[in-house]
Amino acid sequence: MPHFFISSKNLKDNMITVSDSSNYQHIVKSLRTSVGEKLLLIDENEIEYLTVIREITKDSIIAEVVESHKSERKLQFELFLAQSPLRSDAQIVVMEKATELGVAGVYPIYTDNCALKKSVIEQKIEKWQNAMYAAAKQCERANIPTCYPLSNMDEVIQCQKFDKVLALCERDTEKSLKQYLNENPVGKNEKVLLIIGPEGGFSEKEFTYFRSHSIPMLTLGDLILKAETAVIVTIGNIVYEFRK
Repeated sequence: MPHFFISSKNLKDNMITVSDSSNYQHIVKSLRTSVGEKLLLIDENEIEYLTVIREITKDSIIAEVVESHKSERKLQFELFLAQSPLRSDAQIVVMEKATELGVAGVYPIYTDNCALKKSVIEQKIEKWQNAMYAAAKQCERANIPTCYPLSNMDEVIQCQKFDKVLALCERDTEKSLKQYLNENPVGKNEKVLLIIGPEGGFSEKEFTYFRSHSIPMLTLGDLILKAETAVIVTIGNIVYEFRK
């Protein structure tokens, strides 16, 4: 059951009023939900409410809270993706799967071999954010990840204090991702930045940047993966190794 994000201000006397146009249209028009059916809602404090719809008006839904609890559908550490955007639907896939796998945010970065022009990327930020919002609803995430404005690798690395910064590379790698995580396990509440390049890979200048900033250059193995596949596999491995 997908859930819908609301504000805690919408809760009063154990009743929640859903009146924003987007949620209303989805629930009433698209899903054709009716009075008496259950509805799953979550607020900005990550409190999830199981409700029953008691009334549907022409512009709002009134639902009674049956039970509530703190959602645990999020990672126990903060994982951020800095990624050179891909063409067309491939980037939407990246945004959706990164959301499902628990990333806290995605930084679109402009790299030397980036497939898209800066102007094109800037126009797509809102579309990518909407894709993440929809995916967060569908997989019942506790929160909504952020698609940040276009920046470059150095700006992202310097903008926050990350506990770990990892680069997935197709050559000049030092060790496998698994080896690195075995030696440097991700700890609870750590902030991890994962850097993944474009279809054409990183440039020599970018490899030099990694080396000069002591950023480990890691591999997923001998297989050659498409960029969007590399994102999904890498995030999945990091999440899996943490849970081990």
